[in-house]
Amino acid sequence: MKTKFFSISAIFIFLTITLQAQIGFGILGGINFQNLNGKNSSGYKLKNDLAPGFHVGGNIQIQIAPDFFFQPGILFTTKGANDNDASPSLKYRISYLELPLNMVYKGLLGKGYFMLGLGPYLGYGIGGKVKFDNGATSKIEFKNVVEANETSMATFLRAFDAGGNIFVGYELASRIFIQLNTQLGMLKINPEDRRISNDISSIKNTGFGFSVGYRF
Repeated sequence: MKTKFFSISAIFIFLTITLQAQIGFGILGGINFQNLNGKNSSGYKLKNDLAPGFHVGGNIQIQIAPDFFFQPGILFTTKGANDNDASPSLKYRISYLELPLNMVYKGLLGKGYFMLGLGPYLGYGIGGKVKFDNGATSKIEFKNVVEANETSMATFLRAFDAGGNIFVGYELASRIFIQLNTQLGMLKINPEDRRISNDISSIKNTGFGFSVGYRF
């Protein structure tokens, strides 16, 4: 129910702004290289490796001043990490709906535009799994609190995520654009786990990616 509400609200806000503004709409997609950084329940730094993923979605562009734009969007994106030190080694794969809310500078450069954008993002987890190298899998369930009597063998995470975006890019005269994105999660995505005494773990999403898109 929460996932449906978040999805419908995000789409409604996105379409409402588009209809009212009556300005440019862009579609984009690309690859992610994501990680889960932080510390485990004992306080030791996580040593995960980058995991490949992808993103696809759209955004709109609202001019607020000469060369400056507000650029909200909606994306489906996959994140995660590879833990090659575990035995067996494993891969986290998490799917999110995201709302990037960027402020963008677009300056004329050659026949196109240099772009620099930054702003917050809001995310909501909608699924995922953990894959082990021995062939086993574990689903990801979203909870804010894991009770002490929990018997499920799932991997638990919080659904909500938020953080900051930064990107640089170039928009060609043909309206095709490319950009390099980086992202830093600001919220812990691991829940309070009452099965573990003195749990001090703190896990956050981080990563970067490359996008290609077209602006109508």
